[in-house]
Amino acid sequence: MRKFQHWLEPKTPAELEQMAQEARRLTQAHFGKTVRLYAPLYLSNECVNVCQYCGFSREHTIRRLTLTSEQVETEARHLVKEGFRSILLVAGEHPKWISENYLAECLARIRPLAPSLALEVGPMDTDGYRMMVKAGAEALTIYQETYNTKRYAELHPAGPKKDFDWRLECPERAAEAGMRRIGVGALFGLSDWREEALALAAHTEYLLKTCWRTFLTVSLPRIRPAAGDFTPPHPISNREMVHLICALRLAFPQIGIVLSTRESAQFRDALLPLGITHMSAGSNTEPGGYTGINSGEQTTGGAPEKNQPETGEQFHIADERPAAAFAEQLKKLGYDPVWKDWDQGLNAMP
Repeated sequence: MRKFQHWLEPKTPAELEQMAQEARRLTQAHFGKTVRLYAPLYLSNECVNVCQYCGFSREHTIRRLTLTSEQVETEARHLVKEGFRSILLVAGEHPKWISENYLAECLARIRPLAPSLALEVGPMDTDGYRMMVKAGAEALTIYQETYNTKRYAELHPAGPKKDFDWRLECPERAAEAGMRRIGVGALFGLSDWREEALALAAHTEYLLKTCWRTFLTVSLPRIRPAAGDFTPPHPISNREMVHLICALRLAFPQIGIVLSTRESAQFRDALLPLGITHMSAGSNTEPGGYTGINSGEQTTGGAPEKNQPETGEQFHIADERPAAAFAEQLKKLGYDPVWKDWDQGLNAMP
């Protein structure tokens, strides 16, 4: 952690360039020139939490939908046709519409279609995560949002997400339940970026020691425009993002670093050599958004009211390139897009 703290200190352009070159070298040494591609599949935007920065916050008037398992399969089949074999199921936190049984049903429904299924949903206990693993999930993504406890309380005034510790302990419960991969991260823009980075690095170091059977990834999402028009109080610049990614790679050479379509196409291409190993592509952050089954009244959460907008996305993406176009760009940059790197059949190997 002392070295990481040193790397986070202000750097001259020459010093940052030196860090970038070493980050590039370490990434290629451990991962080669490969990028693992995945797609988020939004199941529901119903949520009981009040999160001031999130488009799904219960206080926002948006079009609310919860897909049926049949509709989830339709969305998954579309993503498989696009080439994806790694799908991240995303949903708000709502005990009525997004129950553990519902999530297990969705996982079981699409398990034959994609070998790698991950979850980004509300926290569960260990038995809940065991149920998800049995249904087909091999990975969990759970961002703490901010590690600043005071700021966390201010940003989450209502709902079960108020419980900072319960969320913080999710990775350990998921690892105990048998999740093969765990993704952590912070939403940058909520607190000072250096303080956030130090806390995230400390959490990463702890998880590498306690959850050593799992593969760990770290994500560094930045706040994007969404319902509610939240303005980040501590925005992080592009240069600071570069600095942060390089510092993470130098400190943790073997972890995965995830970059989503929250960033622009040009910036994503520029960040790629500095340590990025996992990227989403062709993303849509609204339930049913890939195939258009989110139109009309096809929702288990009830039909939208007349004054509700026709969108129910969590946030606006920045990189709108289709998956195929993004994969071609990776090849032009000298990287191999990896659509599949895991199969459930490997679990049966002796």
